[in-house]
Amino acid sequence: MDSLLISIDNALKTLFSKPVASKSFSPVPAETDKNDFNNLTSTEKRLSGALMRVNHVGEVCAQALYASQSLATQNESLKKVFHSASLDEFDHLAWTESRLEDLQDHKSYLNPLWYAGAFGIGYLAGKLGGDRLSLGFVVETERQVSEHLKSHLTKLPAGDAVSRNIVKQMIIDEEGHSKMAEVRGAQELPPPVKFVMRIAAKVMTSTAHHI
Repeated sequence: MDSLLISIDNALKTLFSKPVASKSFSPVPAETDKNDFNNLTSTEKRLSGALMRVNHVGEVCAQALYASQSLATQNESLKKVFHSASLDEFDHLAWTESRLEDLQDHKSYLNPLWYAGAFGIGYLAGKLGGDRLSLGFVVETERQVSEHLKSHLTKLPAGDAVSRNIVKQMIIDEEGHSKMAEVRGAQELPPPVKFVMRIAAKVMTSTAHHI
């Protein structure tokens, strides 16, 4: 029951409250530089906003995944691992939401749907496949997220230093989560599962880019 209540609290905080990072983000340029969007063209602002909205959706899903996998496992040590990773992801959530505000753009209107879908997938992976498969799901998810973020570095405007630095730090953290899961004994997912995950991610990112 405690785990369930924690999961519900996490969902409410993720979807309906303003996230506050648990640690400062030193790689971001000085606070005064957060107005650098004034130097961007209207087209560049829209592009940065769309890409950061997609990244924000990714962090909404990450909160759902780690919360659901923590709920699914009976391993207390693994629960702590998932909780630690979710704290990093919550920082990402705060950074991307703050940047969206800087860019005067909006979050995805479908965030509750994204959260519910990711929570269901994570819970099924944990319950049906066990801890090793659940960890394998983390590895593959974080690998795909890292690839996706790296592609954003090639798309973000060169003048949008803040967004670029946020994405760079996110890549470091996501790759760390993937390595953590591998060390814990992750089981590699079958190729068809990886393919389905990529298709689902493509649908989500394409939709979130606009809505």
